[in-house]
Amino acid sequence: MNTPNTMELRRQAEAELAQRQAAQPPDGPNLADQQRLMHELQVHQIELEMQNESLRQTQSELQAALQRYISLNDHLEEMVAQRTAELVAAKEAAETANIAKSAFLANMSHEIRTPLNAVSGMGYLIRQEGVTPLQSAWLSKLQIAGDHLLGIVNAVLDMAKIESGKFELEEVPIRIESLLGNVASMLQDKVLAKKLKMFIEVQDLPISLLGDPVRVQQALTNYAANAVKFTEEGTITLRARVTEETAENVLIHFEVEDSGIGIAPEILPKLFASFEQGDNSLTRQYGGSGLGLAITRKLARLMGGDAGVHSAPGVGSTFWFSAQLLKGGTTTLPSPNLPVGELEAFLQRELPGHRILLAEDEAINREITKLLLEDVGQIVDTAEDGIEAVAQAGRIDYDLILMDMQMPGMDGLDATRRIRRGTHNSQTPILAFTANAFVEDKVHCFEAGMNDFITKPVLPRVLFEALQKWLTKP
Repeated sequence: MNTPNTMELRRQAEAELAQRQAAQPPDGPNLADQQRLMHELQVHQIELEMQNESLRQTQSELQAALQRYISLNDHLEEMVAQRTAELVAAKEAAETANIAKSAFLANMSHEIRTPLNAVSGMGYLIRQEGVTPLQSAWLSKLQIAGDHLLGIVNAVLDMAKIESGKFELEEVPIRIESLLGNVASMLQDKVLAKKLKMFIEVQDLPISLLGDPVRVQQALTNYAANAVKFTEEGTITLRARVTEETAENVLIHFEVEDSGIGIAPEILPKLFASFEQGDNSLTRQYGGSGLGLAITRKLARLMGGDAGVHSAPGVGSTFWFSAQLLKGGTTTLPSPNLPVGELEAFLQRELPGHRILLAEDEAINREITKLLLEDVGQIVDTAEDGIEAVAQAGRIDYDLILMDMQMPGMDGLDATRRIRRGTHNSQTPILAFTANAFVEDKVHCFEAGMNDFITKPVLPRVLFEALQKWLTKP
């Protein structure tokens, strides 16, 4: 900032004095006038010096403020850079932890499902050989325990997949009446054992709909199984009706009403939270992981709906969920599921003698699956790893290949790719037969060239239905 200095002010004042003297009459001013003018000049000079000092002080303060601003800005930039680095590190750590969690869950799923497959399959084979009534009862309890353990594994995996955003819904033809019938059929033995009555009510549903039948049935089964568990006498009713409809889709409202013990109002808000039950003491009395209702609500919201409950102690409960389904798909109704005994008879009578390659590294599971296939009249070759499977598929034309995913030496994915590139079996149906149950596992199997995906532990019915489907294809 430019300010006049004292010498300049003095020269200005002297110039002003000289002008005044020149303007005086020839006889000049008297001494009093000269003294007065000098006094005014000095006062004016002092005032100017004070103004100049004030300007210098203001300039100094502005420079100090500017310096503080520059320092603060530099500090803020350092803080932003540091915080950004911390956020990047936290994001990378979270991603690493998520990958580790997914890998852990996938490994645990595989390690639990593999022996469960042996337990389930061996129990079925023992029963097929003929057992006493007492042994049959023991086998039934063994099957119930295995199903319960599998249900817990599936629930934990479903919750993990939903929370990680890796959960995918299918859009395939779906028939609501069939799903309600399936749920009632699965629970029929338990309903009869408790002398309950179960009803199904369906109101004017469109026939041609698209959705995920597995997940809709899963949500219904969660509700219905709870209704049976908490109802000692009376009735259970499964309902479905359309509540909203557009040209493209419908919103279907599902209900499971029971005459059970009911739920206190203060407990209702906790019911749909993960790992919660209405009363923790109920876990000991009735069992359960506390995940079923949480998964049902998450499934409903993924399907464009929601879930909730109306209940009163001693009166009963009505659990509901809604799902948005697309209009369209085939109008052909699915054929009813055959009982497993009829499936066996059909395969033995109509589809015997097909040559099947079973690639499985676990000896017990290999033995059980081979026996199941041979019991329905199939010819089975086995391979203990992917390398052996590729070698055998390179020599023999097979009608069907069952391929384990996780094997030593060469996994099922790489083995499938190599078989598809060969001259033999490039078009043969290859079915993933695996304990790896994640969505990405299924995607990887189809990308490698497989035609279907069967998870362990596999029920004999599921295996036989796969044979019926793929061995009848032209």
